[in-house]
Amino acid sequence: MRIAFMGTPDFSVPTLDALIGAEHEIVAVYTQPPRPAGRGKALSPSPIQLRAEAAGIAVRTPLTLRDPQAQAAFAALNLDAAVVAAYGLILPVPILEAPRHGCLNVHGSLLPRWRGAAPVQRAILAGDEETGVCIMQMEKGLDTGPVYARQATPVDRKTAGELTSEIAEMGARLMIDVLGRIDAMTPVPQPDEGVTYAHKIEKSEARLDFSGSAVAAERQVRAFNPAPGAFFEYRGERIRILAAEVSGDAAPPGTVADGLAIACAEGTLRPTLVQRAGRAAMTPGELLRGFPIPAGTLLA
Repeated sequence: MRIAFMGTPDFSVPTLDALIGAEHEIVAVYTQPPRPAGRGKALSPSPIQLRAEAAGIAVRTPLTLRDPQAQAAFAALNLDAAVVAAYGLILPVPILEAPRHGCLNVHGSLLPRWRGAAPVQRAILAGDEETGVCIMQMEKGLDTGPVYARQATPVDRKTAGELTSEIAEMGARLMIDVLGRIDAMTPVPQPDEGVTYAHKIEKSEARLDFSGSAVAAERQVRAFNPAPGAFFEYRGERIRILAAEVSGDAAPPGTVADGLAIACAEGTLRPTLVQRAGRAAMTPGELLRGFPIPAGTLLA
């Protein structure tokens, strides 16, 4: 098939790799323009731009697709389909309707649950037992289009990083399967029941809340690993908790016990991997040897 690929972050790379491996004709890759990154704020190409250029595929980085010239250039590609995976730009109707099979999206949830920007993190925070990926026909609404295929996976105790990587690989395989059978497939409309929205993650949400349950705090730890990182503050320094366990011990919320166990309103959060700013990850014992947080300390 004659395809344009549209994606930006690491999540998008497995789908592009799968398209290349399946020997589809990828006539263009669309991705977000290079952004300032690192301490020097030098412009950094997206993971998709780097992968596409390495494969010798033409890359386009428009700031918007609302411009008539950009839309005409897209239509001129004469596509069978556009494959989208975390592109990051709104696709206006002329773009959605230009390819013969329209635009197909790899979405990281079991639609209609968790439409929107942060489906993996929201699934973890909500305590969902499973999530997954859908191949969806894109339309004007936010993740409202009919679904060609879906695959589920248990959330278990996976971090957002682990779950995102798993879903990205699942979605890549599922997209190739759909493209191979699309002429014989009819997408299924999403039900009206069960719709939830995965709003963008705000950095403020990563501050650990000890006034709730330890179970909810541990979900924060997993949902915000690797970014932005669940944290608490002590003596003006931000300490990230990268992994933790839950026990049923009780004490006033925010009270630190031996080994950096932290009481919540229900249960206790027991970190197993932590990180100071600018340092490598370490165990709580390693942290406390160089940065004591005495038992009985009350964290805000």
